[in-house]
Amino acid sequence: MNIVMLILPLLAGIGLGIQSAINGTLGNKIGTIESAFFTFFTGAIFLTIIVNFFGQGNILNIHEVPKWQLLCAIFGVIYLSLMVLAVPKIGVTAAVISVIVGQLIASMAIDHFGWFESATIHFGIKRLIGVVLMLIALFFVFREKTSTKTTAS
Repeated sequence: MNIVMLILPLLAGIGLGIQSAINGTLGNKIGTIESAFFTFFTGAIFLTIIVNFFGQGNILNIHEVPKWQLLCAIFGVIYLSLMVLAVPKIGVTAAVISVIVGQLIASMAIDHFGWFESATIHFGIKRLIGVVLMLIALFFVFREKTSTKTTAS
C-alpha cells in the first residue's frame, strides 16, 4: 500500500507538469486570467458530476469548518495563475522545479511545527540536504534555460 501512496503523488506531479505546459500556451492565446478561469470552470463542472455520483461526504458541512481551511481554494487559484504567467517565460521544467522547491520549504516548515493540524515531523539534516540539492537543480535548470535563450538570440 505504501508504494501506491508514493505512485499517486508521482502521477499527480506528472499531471501538473502537463497542465502547466498546456496552461502556459493557452494563457498566451486567451490570456492568463482567462486560462485560469477556464481551468477552474471546467474543473468545477467535472467535479460537480463526480461529487453527485461518487461523493461520500456532505458539502453542506462547509459552514462548520474553521474559516482558515477555506483558503485552500485561493491558493489553488494563485498557483495556477502564477504558473500560467511563468511557464511561457522560463519553461515548464524551471517553473515546476521552482514549485517543488517552494513546496519543499513550505511543507518542511509545516511538518516541523505541525501547522494546520498536521502531524509533526521534525526537520533534520537529510531534509536539508534534499532542499539544497533541489536548489542546485533549480540553479542548473534555470541557468541552462537562460543560456539557451541567450545563445539562440
